[in-house]
Amino acid sequence: MSTLLTLLDALDDLPQARELRERTYQALGDSVVDVGCGSGRAVGELAARGVRAIGADLDPAMIEVAAERWPAGEFHVADATALPLDDGSVTGYRADKLLHALAEPERAVAEARRVLAVNGRAVLTGQDWDTFVIDSDDPGLVRTLIHARADAMPSPRAARRYRNLLLDNGFVDVTVEVHTIVWTGPEGLPILASLGEGAWLDEQAARARDDRLFLAVPVFLASGTRAG
Repeated sequence: MSTLLTLLDALDDLPQARELRERTYQALGDSVVDVGCGSGRAVGELAARGVRAIGADLDPAMIEVAAERWPAGEFHVADATALPLDDGSVTGYRADKLLHALAEPERAVAEARRVLAVNGRAVLTGQDWDTFVIDSDDPGLVRTLIHARADAMPSPRAARRYRNLLLDNGFVDVTVEVHTIVWTGPEGLPILASLGEGAWLDEQAARARDDRLFLAVPVFLASGTRAG
């Protein structure tokens, strides 16, 4: 878990990621569940604003870290498809970098509808794992590496389905935005290392040293309102 936590912390600290997080907090109301909360940063930031912020994650180790880091939050070890919340008990639902990890993301969105109050807002955000943009001397290898990484995910293309998942579950006023995070220096290397190693990664490290690295990841943000 330590490697994953280090990578998530590095991502969360990026100015672009902070701006995107702020965007996801809009209009969530006064009681929010963050599903797949990881180390709990969103929960902590929402709680600091006076929101009743609830974090849920299937990983007990992540929940332990979150509870230690953000004691003002409320945290539960829970499945995204079976949240320990009453029907209509929250005004906001947030799932960041989650649905691609689920074999049946539609079940999580159905659960979002269940726990949201009428006129509550759901926000889904994350990357489509087929859409990394990387400059390389071997673009064919890049395509192979990206597709291999995507194929290891239960639902690698869930992000392009966000709008339809919300519509299919009765959400209205559904909107979709794309926010692209760009890396041009060595801080992008841990993400590239998750795709592949060897000579290809050596090339990317050399690019970083020469200020020639380019990595862009489009992040999709969809939101909708729970109809009555």
